[in-house]
Amino acid sequence: MSAVQSGLARVQAAVARGHARVTGSALGPHQTAVVRIGFSFTWLLFLVREWPHRRELYGPDGPWNWDMARRLIDGNHAFTALMWSDSGLWFETVYALALVSALLLLLGWRTRTMSVLFMLGVLSLQNRSIFLGDGGDNLIHLMSIYLVLTRCGQVWSLDARRAAHRPDDETEPPRDTTGIVLWSVLGLALAWVQLFSDAGLSLIADGPLPGLGWATVLWGLWLVQGGWWLARRHAPGEPRTVLDMLANLAHNGALVVIMGEVCLLYASAGWYKVQGSRWQDGTALYYPLHLDYFSPWPSLADALASSGTLVMLLTYGTVIVQVAFPFTLLNRRAKNVMLVLLMLEHIGIAVALGLPFFSLAAIAGDAVFLPTAFLLWTGRKATRARDRLAARAVRLPRQRAGDADEEPAPTLTG
Repeated sequence: MSAVQSGLARVQAAVARGHARVTGSALGPHQTAVVRIGFSFTWLLFLVREWPHRRELYGPDGPWNWDMARRLIDGNHAFTALMWSDSGLWFETVYALALVSALLLLLGWRTRTMSVLFMLGVLSLQNRSIFLGDGGDNLIHLMSIYLVLTRCGQVWSLDARRAAHRPDDETEPPRDTTGIVLWSVLGLALAWVQLFSDAGLSLIADGPLPGLGWATVLWGLWLVQGGWWLARRHAPGEPRTVLDMLANLAHNGALVVIMGEVCLLYASAGWYKVQGSRWQDGTALYYPLHLDYFSPWPSLADALASSGTLVMLLTYGTVIVQVAFPFTLLNRRAKNVMLVLLMLEHIGIAVALGLPFFSLAAIAGDAVFLPTAFLLWTGRKATRARDRLAARAVRLPRQRAGDADEEPAPTLTG
């Protein structure tokens, strides 16, 4: 009995430690920050590059016109704000908001709000024209939803910088006028969309989950944000502690889902490749290298395809790395080696096959498994480089001004 009781005590202690860790802190703050930065940067870069062609891709000048998109949306009930109006002004507004939200999420300004607007921008554009994309858009689509549930602005963000500059002896939280104004404006905008537009947002249907409509989701997020501010301002004791625990649970759960999504991505890609005859005989890479659409550098593609041994090694290596990656998570060193190989693979895809945004999205997803020590080292290096550049930018004008104010050197003629 004593052995059984001792074992039960150890199990209870382990469960208590796990509960305290999961509810007491948001795990992986640097990893989630890198995921936030990576996906927002990828989406922002894509929107900027496609700015001259935006109306053909997602707007009124595209071959997939508004009426065709309307019939598709009526069937699959996907969310897109571009179906609320067919005017060109509304399209330009949505595209501009998608750009701005991606930039602000990248910088980490009001990350809770910007993560929601970022998600809405991604869903609105991608669901408007579902036949565009190269595979990376699917990953951005999913991660934009998961980021809403994470506390991705704890580090490397303007929010974290603002919190760090807050005085330690401050007895109560700041009033946060900017946050109140932003919350009020978004509430009014959502009310206008709900009451005076053709959005058709439902409370219980056509949402991200069965029985949950987009109206419930958006109003719920808006009310939770307001309740969070009230609890922080007027109930800093137990209510704030409970809210922090719930936020940590949501964050840690979303982080596990993100990690599982990346593992599922590579496992499914690897095992599907194993079933293909071209991947089995080691010639699969040869064929995309001879497609004009996937050959931005024909001379490079010809050089790679000219070596049968290199094609075979790259083909088999791709399958091995993708199939083995989920299993290497059990060993830290093997996992880090696989991460390097995967990122090199995506860089090769970006250069050789001309798929930069797919590769950027995949690398941003891989970043969730980067070791904390490496991220901290990278952060310190980036901070030092930023400080040196800032010091140089400040010092040069001062030196020039100082040189102009100095007295001229005396000469023989006085």
